[in-house]
Amino acid sequence: MPEKRVLIVDDEDNMRHMLKVLLTKAGYVVSDAPNGQGALDMMAQNHFDFILCDIRMPEMDGMQFLEAAQERFSDKTVIMMSAYGTIETALEAMKKGAYDYISKPFKTDEVLLTLKKAEERERLKRENITLKKELEKISKRYSFGNIISRSEAMAGVLDLVSKVADHKTTVLITGESGTGKELIARAIHENGARASGPLVCINCGGIPENLLESELFGYKKGAFTDAVKDKPGRFQEADGGTIFLDEIGDLPLPLQVKLLRVLQEEEITPLGDIGSRKIDVRVIAATSKDLDREVKEGRFREDLYYRINVMTIHLPPLRDRRGDIPLLVGYFIDVFNKKLNKHIEGLSSEAMPILMAYSWPGNVRELENVIERAVLLAQGRWITPAELPPHMTRPHDISSFYDPQETLSLKKASKRLERNLIEKALKLTKGNRSKAAKILEISRPMLLSKIREYNL
Repeated sequence: MPEKRVLIVDDEDNMRHMLKVLLTKAGYVVSDAPNGQGALDMMAQNHFDFILCDIRMPEMDGMQFLEAAQERFSDKTVIMMSAYGTIETALEAMKKGAYDYISKPFKTDEVLLTLKKAEERERLKRENITLKKELEKISKRYSFGNIISRSEAMAGVLDLVSKVADHKTTVLITGESGTGKELIARAIHENGARASGPLVCINCGGIPENLLESELFGYKKGAFTDAVKDKPGRFQEADGGTIFLDEIGDLPLPLQVKLLRVLQEEEITPLGDIGSRKIDVRVIAATSKDLDREVKEGRFREDLYYRINVMTIHLPPLRDRRGDIPLLVGYFIDVFNKKLNKHIEGLSSEAMPILMAYSWPGNVRELENVIERAVLLAQGRWITPAELPPHMTRPHDISSFYDPQETLSLKKASKRLERNLIEKALKLTKGNRSKAAKILEISRPMLLSKIREYNL
């Protein structure tokens, strides 16, 4: 540990000599100055950890020195000394920035104790600065806006977000339903050059095909029966900002052609209009589908795929970033404590292992719903297994999903499991797709897509 340097400022030779001997024996490196101006000159040339300064001195007194030192060397620790001290003088010195005040004559232990206290304060200040820097590093590496993560699986995602945010490059966000694709889109928009512009979000699978074109590109009055006035489309609303096209894999083929033209020409043509208009929009798209497969099977245009797939950001499922589960649980508990006026402190020691072991097919969205339910139901300060959904706490019999004639392919097994669960949900709700989607904890458009995929 480096030796601490002390500067003594006093017009009395005997006082400077006595303090110098005392502090040198205590292990300090000591320098001295007979007046305030000389002390300031020495401080400009040398580093001092602490300054012991008398108040009454000729030319520049202690208070004048303190004011000048605070202006030029505000980070220095100054301790004032005086044989004529009063409470008012001490308070004035502290108000002007002194760390402490010692009245003469003082005991040896009093000076050393004051310096030790000052050293402790400096140590705590350094530790706080170091801690803040570490927290900033963690924050920059593992978070972006409302995205919460500390897992290595997400570190690369957040790094890509920071790199693409300032550019107009088209971004394709892939990942399972519920992984937070819209959050990533918002982070890209809000941390880039277009943050002051609008962010317009639209779910391509949630709007009927016959309405989607007018929703995206707008229409002119008289374009169809109910078009009683001009209506701007979502692309026009996003001019100067960003449009987020969620579930772009559900976009009908005729509209894929029109979207491709918008991306290439940067202009739109509202329904019923004979002319086009230029737009300046950054496009971020997202999908939970395998677009490579969709292209091969003729459901998605290859040229549009290559146009939107300039930069791909893939979001890992929650089961591949289990280290984030405790962090997300804490965050959601705070959110729902405020929303529901509850005071839940956390999960019991029995409940957390259940969450950590669960497969989370609905990803972060499912976890959010589970925690909201648990906070609502919890009676005490802790969430117990009793507040978790029954399907998470009862033993699972997977034998009904396993066909010994099949290979041990996880991919095939997961598909079979997904199909069986959808069939059970549809049977339970007597074919009501909205209710089935709610039970399965997926969106209705996603359920419709799965029904088509599995020929149900």
